[in-house]
Amino acid sequence: MTLRVATDKETGVAVVTLDRPGRLNAIDLPTAAELAATWGALRFDAAVRAVVLTGAGGRAFSTGLDRDAVVPQPSSPYSQDDPLLAIGPKTNDLWKPVVAAVAGMACGGAFYLLGECDFVIADETATFFDPHTSYGMVSAYESVLMAQRMPYGEVARMVLMGNAERVSARRAYEVGLVSEMTAPGGALDASVRCATVIAGYPTEGVQGSVRALWAAKGAARERGFATAPHLITLGNLADERQAELFADRPRTSPRVR
Repeated sequence: MTLRVATDKETGVAVVTLDRPGRLNAIDLPTAAELAATWGALRFDAAVRAVVLTGAGGRAFSTGLDRDAVVPQPSSPYSQDDPLLAIGPKTNDLWKPVVAAVAGMACGGAFYLLGECDFVIADETATFFDPHTSYGMVSAYESVLMAQRMPYGEVARMVLMGNAERVSARRAYEVGLVSEMTAPGGALDASVRCATVIAGYPTEGVQGSVRALWAAKGAARERGFATAPHLITLGNLADERQAELFADRPRTSPRVR
């Protein structure tokens, strides 16, 4: 198992932990399947009224899709399967509130999860970045989801700067991606405290509010998602060229702001 789920039935809060610290909580295909199954199970668990999502180990919340994951693709040239599209709570019809507790790195495919959490709490060690453009890849779904959470210019800078720059927890808090910043190691406790308060309110009002908030920007998100597969197909470099970039690009220390 690559996820841990701990439910406190007294408070009604479940803590879901990405548990691959040796891989910086990167998401492989089994983890993607577990996430979808977990959201489905929590949806029908009447004892759970709020959820906290976090990553084990402290070095990373998640670094997105595991680079060693082998993703089978259909033979049709008109479609490409994205294993991360089904990992989020909203995609799996879970309207119980989900709070993200972030420590360390959150990058790339991690935004599929953060984009579907209701708010984010991060400790001072957190950094956010999107490496796609550094390797000739299109940031599509990630950009669409982050455009719902941050000002356009901040998303554009993070996406276009790629590996050269990382958004600090402080900056993420200033621009609204993060709703609360804690001392190192404090994000999980702060998230559980918030989730406990929310879980104590009447369920119908909470879940209806979550759904209303999600619907508020739904048209823009759906329009962006509709263009994503085409842009990814056009923009991604051939596998051979990507391999060259990974091998030849000099390693530089990223700038944190």
